[in-house]
Amino acid sequence: MGAPQPMSDKAIEQALADLPGWERNGDEITRTYEIRYHAAVAAIVTIADRSRRIQHHADLDLRIDHLRASITTHDAGHRLTAADFDLAHRIDEIVAAHQAIPLD
Repeated sequence: MGAPQPMSDKAIEQALADLPGWERNGDEITRTYEIRYHAAVAAIVTIADRSRRIQHHADLDLRIDHLRASITTHDAGHRLTAADFDLAHRIDEIVAAHQAIPLD
């Protein structure tokens, strides 16, 4: 299996169109979720488990009232690949599920 192939700017724009809330910041995509702290902690555990399974990881920044995810493909020279957009979709689903779980 070879190194992941970076996407063209046009392909990145098209992929971002299917990911509301995500933005391109140079050679990474980012999204900030407004989410309660404990729900975000639970989401991070699930994100880490799924990331391990697919061997692709996001940088996660947890704050008291939000979670920020940043994704790029390190094996492609810190460029964007299809794997980044797949992971972004997975993170969206995980965060949405954890926001729906009452923790009180």
